[in-house]
Amino acid sequence: MNWKAFFIFFLCTLLAAPWLAAQQVEVEELVLENGMTFLFVPREGDPNVAAGWVAKVGSVNERPGITGISHLFEHMMFKGTHTIGVTDIEANLALMDEMDAIKAELRKEEEELLRRQRLGLIDDLSDPDNRSPRHEELMQRFEDLTLKEKEQIIKNEFDRIYTQAGASGMNAGTNRDWTLYFINVPSNKLELWFWMESDRLLNPVFREFYAERDVVREERRLRTESTPTGKFREQFESMFWTSHPYGWPVVGWPSDVEAITREEAKAYYGVNYAPNNLAACLVGDFDVERAKELAERYFGRLERGDMEPEPVRTQEIEQQAEKRMIAYAETNPQVQVRWHTVADGHVDHYPLQVLGALLNGRSGRLYKSLVLDKEIANQAFAGQSGMKWAGYFTVNAVAKQGKDPLEVEQALYQEIDKLKNEMVDDRELQKVKNNFAANNFRRIENNFFLMFQLLLAENSRSWKTFNEDPKRLQAVTAEDVKRVANEYFKDETRAVALYYTKESDEPEDPLLAGLSPQQKAMVKQMESQISQANAEQVGQFLGRLQGDVPEQLKPVVPVLVKMLEERKKELETEGQEQ
Repeated sequence: MNWKAFFIFFLCTLLAAPWLAAQQVEVEELVLENGMTFLFVPREGDPNVAAGWVAKVGSVNERPGITGISHLFEHMMFKGTHTIGVTDIEANLALMDEMDAIKAELRKEEEELLRRQRLGLIDDLSDPDNRSPRHEELMQRFEDLTLKEKEQIIKNEFDRIYTQAGASGMNAGTNRDWTLYFINVPSNKLELWFWMESDRLLNPVFREFYAERDVVREERRLRTESTPTGKFREQFESMFWTSHPYGWPVVGWPSDVEAITREEAKAYYGVNYAPNNLAACLVGDFDVERAKELAERYFGRLERGDMEPEPVRTQEIEQQAEKRMIAYAETNPQVQVRWHTVADGHVDHYPLQVLGALLNGRSGRLYKSLVLDKEIANQAFAGQSGMKWAGYFTVNAVAKQGKDPLEVEQALYQEIDKLKNEMVDDRELQKVKNNFAANNFRRIENNFFLMFQLLLAENSRSWKTFNEDPKRLQAVTAEDVKRVANEYFKDETRAVALYYTKESDEPEDPLLAGLSPQQKAMVKQMESQISQANAEQVGQFLGRLQGDVPEQLKPVVPVLVKMLEERKKELETEGQEQ
């Protein structure tokens, strides 16, 4: 997922919470015989239709051994179909079967390495000296087949077909509870969308499966392992959830991502990508009756799954004692406190959302107290996260230079205690409700955001809750707020993470002097991508940096420009040598 798409995706995720007030959205619903649901919202004007579909599956539906498989599917679904992205499908299928067979043999060799490591006979699993001759032979055969597969593939053909038809913004995202695929398509090309999307569901290929595992592994390295707090935040999640599958990362544990097989992927796909576990939504200027015909013609071809997806079985056990984590990272000192609360749709979810709004934002209590009055923090945030199967409430703050996160932590509790002991006045409560209502009207204006939110509502409980939940928010009382504050904000049910600035022993790169820890982390992430960029990509990136960039990114621009110029010289030198 590119940075622009990720920003849009992240924004939509934030907007997906059921904060919406009285505005009602008229939706025409169609349920096919195979169980797939379609939501149609016709709107005259924009010639583009926001189109998307959601698979009601995310990392929460995985199991140990295949964590990260939902996110892996997000990548695999863009690799083409039996008719798109390949020169000879029969030869391609036969080659993939051969690769699977060799991978099965390789797993036996890898299991032997793991056994020897457990016994302390070897240290490094990746050291070639520890491999048997048979292991080396199999690896070479697999590499030869990987190169042969590349010769069969028509790269990015799925995307190219859409682009040539005038569609834009094709992408996808994976969360704990869902995997969502989306695009903007011209209304006169709507039949193309129905064919393309049903085709990649009808006959899944999982082309370049093993190569894409490596891509996902690299994505994990960039987003989690190479960021100042990525690994710590991952450990915090694992610490917070004792038994619930929300405790493992969406991107998966490294050992699982590296070991998932294509056979496991097929079985997981057969259950979770069956039409009875899918929902689609169209928002824009289109004819609903025509869309219904196309849905029946194309998606009606999909067969209902043999097995119904099971609900999440393992629930979180009740926490009996406070959990604490102290980390030293290349970041500003900060504190994060989290309490176990309730899932999306629970009766207490709505008072907790209101409570979060009372604390959050520049007009919220945390900012006024910690940033303006006490001057011990630069930023402060709060909010309820109600997911499909469980939920939590978080308060975060970034300490000012020289301030101890412990002091900031106590200040956060003081604001929580006020909500426990004092009734919120009517004026403050109404202000928060008015903000919810105003946000609702703004957020439903955009076809893409509306499509996204309807699909997430359908994924969780029903698209109808999109219209119903705002009324529940408006019905929250001051008594409700005080009640949930006392019910959920208990010492023994919270987890705390304190981040202290790590003092580096290495001399700082002069290029990075003056940058914030977050900006330095961004540079480090980009460094890896720049080192692999070709001449065309370098030129495009330099061109973008010469245009308008967000204010907060301007200090990073000179560093990136210098890195790109150095890469440009490397490529020129390589060209001369050839």
